[in-house]
Amino acid sequence: MKNYFLLLFLVFLFSCGKRTTDNQDKSIANFYYKKAKKINNDSAFYYFNLAKNSYLDIKDSSGVGRSLVNMAIIQHDRGDYYGSIETSLEANKFLKNVKDSMTSWILASSYNNMGICSSYLYEFDNSVKFYTEALKYVNDPESKYLYHNNFGDVLTTLGKYKQAQENFKIALKTKFKINYARTLNNLAKAKYFENKNYNPLPEFFEALKIRKEQNDPFSQNSSYATLSDYFFDKDKAKSLDYAKRMLEISIQNNSKEDQLQALQKIVNLDTRNYLSYFRRFQVLNDSLQILRTKTKNQFAVVRYDVDKKNEENQNLKLQDAKNEVQIFRQYLLVASLIIAIIFITIWYRRRQLKLKQEKELEVKNTQLKMSKKVHDVVANGIYQVMTKIENQEHFDKDEALDELEFVYEKSRDISYEKIDSKNDEKDFSEKISELVGSFKNETVNTYTAGNEKEIWENVKESTQEEVYQIVRELLVNMKKHSEADRVVFRFERENNLIKIFYTDNGIGISEDVIYKNGLSSTVSRIENIAGEIIFDTKIEKGLKINISFPAH
Repeated sequence: MKNYFLLLFLVFLFSCGKRTTDNQDKSIANFYYKKAKKINNDSAFYYFNLAKNSYLDIKDSSGVGRSLVNMAIIQHDRGDYYGSIETSLEANKFLKNVKDSMTSWILASSYNNMGICSSYLYEFDNSVKFYTEALKYVNDPESKYLYHNNFGDVLTTLGKYKQAQENFKIALKTKFKINYARTLNNLAKAKYFENKNYNPLPEFFEALKIRKEQNDPFSQNSSYATLSDYFFDKDKAKSLDYAKRMLEISIQNNSKEDQLQALQKIVNLDTRNYLSYFRRFQVLNDSLQILRTKTKNQFAVVRYDVDKKNEENQNLKLQDAKNEVQIFRQYLLVASLIIAIIFITIWYRRRQLKLKQEKELEVKNTQLKMSKKVHDVVANGIYQVMTKIENQEHFDKDEALDELEFVYEKSRDISYEKIDSKNDEKDFSEKISELVGSFKNETVNTYTAGNEKEIWENVKESTQEEVYQIVRELLVNMKKHSEADRVVFRFERENNLIKIFYTDNGIGISEDVIYKNGLSSTVSRIENIAGEIIFDTKIEKGLKINISFPAH
């Protein structure tokens, strides 16, 4: 039996150590991932690769997939299209095993990336396949509109203009103006290619206008390329002018891909200077090819270096683990004793603290309970006697003394914590009517409506007591603050729901005062009987309060 408990203890210690190690490894992986997100250069690829390997160590498929998708997008941005597709395919293997909305969004992004890369490689059938998959997984509206635009673009290239237009019309729902301009430009092209008699210029120019307003030079180049292509067979001068605008902006943006496209157009349009532009085209094209090759090799080297370092780290971790096990065996007995002492000490202190807190809470609750009883019975009771003396002309001295003696007896009962006597033979409806009537005088008229005996059938005595105090607090508040000369209480019951409608024609009450003084107690009482109270302070004059609560 002793060996059994010792085995359980060992398992517990090993599992704790493993969880600690896993948490540390996850923190390291998250650190690499966040660091990669903060930088916008080739170093990001390096840190995403470190994050990917760290997530692999802790078997976090979602983390591996997210890191790989980001690496794939960086490869796409640097022109390594085949490498980007390969990395995305690797990411998808991990992402498809995880079922949550964030992972679905990343998986859709991965397919979209492969669709774009395939278009650059003129593999349009693959592009269609990848965009179709992206739309299956996308769960974000704006991403969905973007993917429909990309899908429509490749369908236009394939001559499927009807399908392309259907996708563009969906993409036009985007809330972002720059995305709207891109889609509008693409939709006009699809319409024009389908029907050469269609005039796409208004839409072309509208898209260019939006892009200029958004100060997005990269998207402006897209408009200039479209306009140059449109005028190529119609007006060579205009076509050349738009191609040169595209070249000028692409030079300012240092966008070599756009420069190459612009030079290609100019070579075919400028018959006088085509040779100089052609030489510029050759030089730029060669440099881009060299850059792409270097980038592709660079990414391969980075992945190799990181994988090699990861393997070395794994070997070091394995050796460290062996050493830790040996040390753990040597000091297990001492560690077990220390842990047991700490556990018992912490448990004892927490137990003492809990008992102390429970005692303090009990004292506070008792104080609050007594304070509430004093307010209900003594303060409001005396105020009600004062109101009767003030309002009723023939309220004699003996009756006043009887009322005060009743309040005195109630207050003494509180000091001895005696339970209130419930032997009063009056109906509750009669008590309410008397209470409301006691606040009537020469300047204030009080009325009740619907306060029938049937209203209060089967209502618990504790609920009746709370309702009585609520009505009294409303009357006291009216007397002190409202300056009203007409007060009405209307009572209704619908099945198991009792409703009280209070109305006066006084000066009203501001919202910042509602929850002060006695009215805060009123709100608390309503909550005690699972009811609801609504203050209508927006009427022209006076105050309306609607109260409702269950009868049982």
